[in-house]
Amino acid sequence: MPIQTGDAIPSVKLMQATPEGPKEVDTAALLGSGTAVLFGVPGAFTPTCSVKHLPSFVEQAEALKAKGVNTVACVAVNDAFVMAAWGKEQGVADKVTMLADGSAAFTKALGLELDLTGRGMGVRCQRFALIAKDGKVTYVGVEQPGAFEVSGAEAVLAQL
Repeated sequence: MPIQTGDAIPSVKLMQATPEGPKEVDTAALLGSGTAVLFGVPGAFTPTCSVKHLPSFVEQAEALKAKGVNTVACVAVNDAFVMAAWGKEQGVADKVTMLADGSAAFTKALGLELDLTGRGMGVRCQRFALIAKDGKVTYVGVEQPGAFEVSGAEAVLAQL
């Protein structure tokens, strides 16, 4: 069952690219204090993810911060090197923490996996956004296939 309002953020080790190389990040620690926004995308460098989803959070980073958000993170079933390259290409800087869920362990713990094997992409993450306050989910927006209505930065801002 997909993660729901009131659920705790599961503790899973993801990877984040750093200047010293990839490092482990515990999701419960990263998203467990204050107000955090996490959004998931089917894949780095894919059309909607690159044209709409990630850019919406980069563009609205200050507005999110003004509403009390202390962490904005993006997760995809890609490796840390791909996530770092995508973040650099998108001008993310320190506005969004780019997280790699290479084996889809976190995506599966959230219950938000999407099997795109038939399209040559393997298991991916559904397009979603959630808000967590002190590690508890207060909003979850999961997109229907092909839609982009409940998981962009504007939709998240409306829920804060």
